[in-house]
Amino acid sequence: MGCCITVPHQTVAIVEQCGAYKRMASPGLNFLNCICGEAERGVVSLRVQQLDVRCETKTLDNVFVIMVCSVQFQVMQDRIYDAFYRLTNPHQQIKAYVFDVVRAAVPKMKLDDVFEQKDEIATHVKEQLSKAMAEFGFEIIQTLVTDVDPNEKVKAAMNEINAAQRNKAAAQDRAEADKILKIKVAEGDCESKFLAGVGIARQRKAIIDGLRESICDFSHVMPGASSTDIMDLVLVTQYFDTIKDVGHHSQHTTLFLPHSPGAVKDVAEEIRTAFGGQDTMKNAKFDHGSMQGHSYNPVSTTPALANKDYVSPFKPPTASSPLVPQNSSSSSSSSSSSSHPDLLELS
Repeated sequence: MGCCITVPHQTVAIVEQCGAYKRMASPGLNFLNCICGEAERGVVSLRVQQLDVRCETKTLDNVFVIMVCSVQFQVMQDRIYDAFYRLTNPHQQIKAYVFDVVRAAVPKMKLDDVFEQKDEIATHVKEQLSKAMAEFGFEIIQTLVTDVDPNEKVKAAMNEINAAQRNKAAAQDRAEADKILKIKVAEGDCESKFLAGVGIARQRKAIIDGLRESICDFSHVMPGASSTDIMDLVLVTQYFDTIKDVGHHSQHTTLFLPHSPGAVKDVAEEIRTAFGGQDTMKNAKFDHGSMQGHSYNPVSTTPALANKDYVSPFKPPTASSPLVPQNSSSSSSSSSSSSHPDLLELS
């Protein structure tokens, strides 16, 4: 051991004489009186130091966690003697104080509160350490809770809870989207049906207007024709159009229908009865002037023909009638129609 020492910056050397405290050596070159027994006993750093403390504790909901607290401290320049001589191992004693404070505060909190209130825990640790370590010449600069590490199973359970909550929110959003989609589809279907109804109503109105115009034109050509005769002719035309549509659009290859004049007459009688009753139809008179701009209701059944060539299609046909085919053999096209002359076969 020499008689001179070099002390680094921000460091103080403790000089003893014959084992007793003598003085402090400042940073730089210092000479010792070796003859009188002076010697360097140790050094004290004046820099800010950090100590990381890992502490395992239990929360209020019985979850064990490992908390990491970082304590930043510094030796007071006017209390170097106390910091060097009064504490044997300052780091170990600081750890003991951190353990005591953390294990007293955390068991009063639940796990979620520990994560949310870790700053309050750090502040509490700093306050307790500052009171305890100031007596020994240490100043607590800052205390930080840098990590809260629960058990792996607990972390997995927390992740599952979070995932379940997010899945629930996603399911609610999907259900709301499906609800909006179904509402829009229902609104579109409602609007479509409304427009379809408007179209059907307009179609029927156009059919009625066309029938009215046809009857008016027919009454001009044959002034002596009654309303019943005109409507019978219109019904026959509609009847043949219906048969044509059934033969074209039906999925069946063969369809048997009653096709004798008597059967057609029965259909016409049933239609007239459905419109207003047989008695009303016989008593009402056909007025050509009332047909303009109004819906036509055929009621008259009194035949009054001015033209001798006109024959009602629902009267018994004769061979000289212009509406009856002269070659009756062409009406039967199969063995079924020949055996039943009143049936029409559509193939």
